[in-house]
Amino acid sequence: MWRSLSRFLFQQPCPCCGRLSSQVLCQGCQQRLRAWEVRQRQRYWRGSLPLFPWGYYQQDLKRAIATMKYNNQPELGDFFGQWLALSWFEAKVAEHLPLQIVPIPLHRDKLKSRGFNQAALIAKGFCRTLELPLAAAGLIRQRPTEALFQLSLKERQANLANAFCLGHGLERQRWLLLCDDIYTTGTTARSAATVLRNAGYKVLGIITVAVALPDQLADPTVKATSSKASVHSTTAP
Repeated sequence: MWRSLSRFLFQQPCPCCGRLSSQVLCQGCQQRLRAWEVRQRQRYWRGSLPLFPWGYYQQDLKRAIATMKYNNQPELGDFFGQWLALSWFEAKVAEHLPLQIVPIPLHRDKLKSRGFNQAALIAKGFCRTLELPLAAAGLIRQRPTEALFQLSLKERQANLANAFCLGHGLERQRWLLLCDDIYTTGTTARSAATVLRNAGYKVLGIITVAVALPDQLADPTVKATSSKASVHSTTAP
């Protein structure tokens, strides 16, 4: 009785639908988001900078990420970090390697405007769930960059040239795992990884809440036009 009463008294509006919920997201929204979960993540975990995404950047998940970033709902970042951590744990990726999580940083002007770095919140939830060390300031975005969704690949690379520099709190004995909210072409992730690797750090890969580009090798039924639409619908970092 008291447990039911406590859940009722401490209910808050769900940030995605507005219904009262005793959790960050109501059960209905959680169910809708799980429909976009990536089922075969191992097909992304390859190449020079492997990717581990939680879900596809489509519809409900896309709207939830936008709600987090642009409707001032930072609690969703911690929530997504927990989901990402549980998926990582279940997948048993690099389970014996010593890891440290490094969020992709925002420029100080963007951080001041938004009030939080969504990647840092996701990384914090991930680290707390798995009891891993976080290097919250391991990287610094030393100059502002343009929104990437409207840029070509060459323009993205030029836009991010010398955008990142080393911060502090990095541990050389650990493998570094980058963290961000969305993965599109990977230009941002590769730029950040290059800075760390050039400084002698070991970068294992990157974890993200969502991947915007479908894995066409994993799912040959996905048309190229779909991937283009995902790229151009991606919001600014």
